[in-house]
Amino acid sequence: MSNYSWWSQQMLKIVRQCNSLNQPESPRALCIPFFIKDSQVGLITPEILPHIILENDTFEVIRSKQDDAVKMVKLSDSLDTALKRTQMLAEILARWRDHDAHPSLRGWRNELHSVKTYFHEDPLFEIERVATSLFGVKQYGCHLNGFCRTERGLLMWIGRRAKTKPTFPSKLDNIAAGGLPAGMSVKDCIVKECAEEASIPEQLAKQAKPVGCISYLYHNELGVFPETQFMFDLELPVTFKPFNTDGETSDFYLLTIDEVKEKVASGEFKPNCALVILSFLIRHGYMSPDTDPFLPLFLQEMHSTFKFEEA
Repeated sequence: MSNYSWWSQQMLKIVRQCNSLNQPESPRALCIPFFIKDSQVGLITPEILPHIILENDTFEVIRSKQDDAVKMVKLSDSLDTALKRTQMLAEILARWRDHDAHPSLRGWRNELHSVKTYFHEDPLFEIERVATSLFGVKQYGCHLNGFCRTERGLLMWIGRRAKTKPTFPSKLDNIAAGGLPAGMSVKDCIVKECAEEASIPEQLAKQAKPVGCISYLYHNELGVFPETQFMFDLELPVTFKPFNTDGETSDFYLLTIDEVKEKVASGEFKPNCALVILSFLIRHGYMSPDTDPFLPLFLQEMHSTFKFEEA
């Protein structure tokens, strides 16, 4: 690896950090598959399992006949509609939050996310956003690369997350990004985030071009995050200056591509935002297999799959 540039080596570390649960040393083997009927929808970490076992009217804990180890967790078949599942889980999660059952619930947002086996399918239930990691269910979001063309070349608008953010405070971020709330389209979501986070006018935000998505399987002390982020590019007028309205961004910077690359590799960005920028660099011709031999690995790790099983 010593023959490769410092930037490429650092970038590979960041990409693999985002895919931490797919790395050989990860605790993935300790996680318990979470099923609804015959389809897996997530992965449960051992830390929350004792609380799930106590909710035996809602969860069916299936153990191995050989050693009595927990083999899988299923939501009760009596909860046979999305509404029933949503209501029951809301009651349980509120109780867990009130008893501080897990650190992830301290950041309660009152924002529901849809849970699906695959994005194109109907929701199986809705769940408080911060609780998605407890069950390792797929999460979706959207990110915007905002840029302008000047005499200095292409410049990119970068935001700094407020120091009060519950996750990755003060890290650099894309100009606008957010999780996909239940019942909202991806395009409406990015338009909403553009308005709240950067004061990008609606008609301008609607010009954002969808440019694909990235997927990765991340884990930390808050749980498991199988995430897909839908990406948009938006060329902004040279005269545009972003202004935050929701208190989630403290500052904005207009940076050259070289400056962005240096800050990405130095670990100044929230990791998944670094992947969004990496995709931008690849798509806009700032990288090539000759100068960045890890490029095929980057693309592979940025499109990780979380294959669900059948019971």
